[in-house]
Amino acid sequence: MKKYFVIIPVIITIIALSFVLYPQPNTQESNVTPQSLIQNGSPVLGNPNAPITIVEWGDYQCTYCHLFHVNSKGSLIKEYVDSGKVNFVFRDFPLNGPDSILAAEASYCANDQNKYWQYHDELYKNWAGERTGWVNRKSLDAFANTVGLNITQFDNCLNDKKYEQRVLDNQKFGEDMGINATPTFLIFDNKKMERIVGAQPFSAFQQVLDTF
Repeated sequence: MKKYFVIIPVIITIIALSFVLYPQPNTQESNVTPQSLIQNGSPVLGNPNAPITIVEWGDYQCTYCHLFHVNSKGSLIKEYVDSGKVNFVFRDFPLNGPDSILAAEASYCANDQNKYWQYHDELYKNWAGERTGWVNRKSLDAFANTVGLNITQFDNCLNDKKYEQRVLDNQKFGEDMGINATPTFLIFDNKKMERIVGAQPFSAFQQVLDTF
């Protein structure tokens, strides 16, 4: 009997370590396709035919999303997107409530005038904290004016809540995939997928991307 008391804990330890060292695949991620990850998100930034895609799930009020935008995104775009190796897509995950939903809606209203990424960048450029009130109709109009949008068309789009459901659907899709924090990045090609969570330095992305 003593022998069993020794062996059983050893077996349990080995099984537990196998899950730590060799994580099991996320079944939610394994059931999606590259097309379904890109669909309904932002316009593709970079070469649509690039072999690798990065999808960021983010919130315009999120502190760590802002830090990624300020500290890491520029190098990522310069080294990988501009070179044609990678393309980049943003999908909404508005954890911070109605103002985050409104900001995301505004980005798609800007896209109606072919200014999605300019407006996206303007939102992060003017970031002023989480749930502090900086996202409002007056500020969104000011950002629209800065990037050269037709304000009447932009306001009509927001008044009609044209993209509210799209934003909510993005969040639901993310939740169904197990996304629970922003920013979360899914990096994939047609063979594998990797996940990065948080405002990681450029080197963390570089380390993952260079394995593809």
